[in-house]
Amino acid sequence: MVTAIGAACTAGMVETASAKPGTYATLIDLTKCDGCKNETVPKCVEACRKENEKKFPDPKEPIKDLWPQKTHDDWSRKRDVIHQLTPYNWTTVQKVEMEGEEIFVPRRCMHCDNPPCAHLCPFGALNKYSDGSVVINHDLCMGGAKCKAVCPWHIPQRQSGVGIYLKLQPIPAGGGVMYKCDLCHDRIKKGQIPACVEACEKRLGMKKPLFFGRRDAILKMAHERAKEINGFIYGEEENDGTATIYVSKTPFEKIDSKLKEAKSNLTMGKVLNPLRDVNEWAKGFLIAPLISALGAIGLAFYEKKQSARLQKPFGGQAKGIAQSESKKEEKQ
Repeated sequence: MVTAIGAACTAGMVETASAKPGTYATLIDLTKCDGCKNETVPKCVEACRKENEKKFPDPKEPIKDLWPQKTHDDWSRKRDVIHQLTPYNWTTVQKVEMEGEEIFVPRRCMHCDNPPCAHLCPFGALNKYSDGSVVINHDLCMGGAKCKAVCPWHIPQRQSGVGIYLKLQPIPAGGGVMYKCDLCHDRIKKGQIPACVEACEKRLGMKKPLFFGRRDAILKMAHERAKEINGFIYGEEENDGTATIYVSKTPFEKIDSKLKEAKSNLTMGKVLNPLRDVNEWAKGFLIAPLISALGAIGLAFYEKKQSARLQKPFGGQAKGIAQSESKKEEKQ
């Protein structure tokens, strides 16, 4: 139990990259993206889904409501939705029309340099890695959705009926697991580029709108391209900087306005990082270890209770019950 508490508290610590020289980033050139109009599914979306399908949630039925809201989030019957971000769709492509011209905007996690989601997660389930990626640990996440609340773009999406919170009930915390793009963190560790960038390159070659590389090189490329088209950059300063850089010949204020007209949650306005508020920093560092420890205590209690239930004698039936429970766990 002590080990579990220690692990949970340590999990609250974040490896902060803060846009170091070795940090990677993605450049998305909106002047080159055609939204894969002739494809059933945009190639970047398709590649992302295929790459991450093993990480997608498989909820247990019946899905219990959150407490005290008496609701729950369930996308398991809408897995084919691609026009918005879901636990089963981590990349999407938006479309806006501007003065008779279509503009396609690939969207996924921005991978902020100083991510509020990672610093303020009550369960210490998010990390900012030195390669630039912001990754959710699905084994630690309890689906409290604080990450979505503090994200300016509301990127993370929750699926109920999965995760550690199921073992901690009736403790009133969490409600599933949060899901989002992880910048293909595992691929980067192997020296590979993100699946979306690779798929885009295979389709369009040198005319591709997606580029991946060291952040300083990506920013240089973005500024050169913006100068070339007399355009604009998004993502370099928003939320104190991100690892997702957009360049467009159309002002992002206008794109943002169109997205808001369409009532999209994925907008492109100017945003300030909530971590500039010292009080938010304090709350993040104090709350995360405490609630992580609470979760560890609850999990340890659950495991102890389960162990005692299997070992408790019921006359000649004890052995049979233990074997039955063991078989159930093996099937799960």
